[in-house]
Amino acid sequence: CSFCGKSFGNPRALELHVRRHSGHRPYDCQFCSKSFFQPSERAVHMRTHTGARPYRCPYCLKLFRYSGDLKQHINIHTGQRPYQCESCSKAFTNHSTLRQHRRIHTGERPYKCEICDRTYRYHSSLKQHLATHT
Repeated sequence: CSFCGKSFGNPRALELHVRRHSGHRPYDCQFCSKSFFQPSERAVHMRTHTGARPYRCPYCLKLFRYSGDLKQHINIHTGQRPYQCESCSKAFTNHSTLRQHRRIHTGERPYKCEICDRTYRYHSSLKQHLATHT
């Protein structure tokens, strides 16, 4: 790559990589103004418009838009908890739950009421609080 010096095994891989540096996004979404570096990125994006959910859980048959979402969901069925808190060793089935849990240790309260300035650890807590102002 003339931009960063990275080497590639084939010309197509180099071409796709160079687009990241140049910003050239030749694959446009037919439904919105977004464009993409690769056709595969556009294909994944199109699911937001079409509602396609091609990944099925083999345990409960629930459908998912993304393979990563299915992978995390399967942890619920298998009991795997690969995301562990560094502070207390509590483990979780998905990364977002671990991220929320960490707020207990850090004291982070990222959700703020614009009416009274109270802060909350969870978005759901803020939503519940906002109902008290109506």
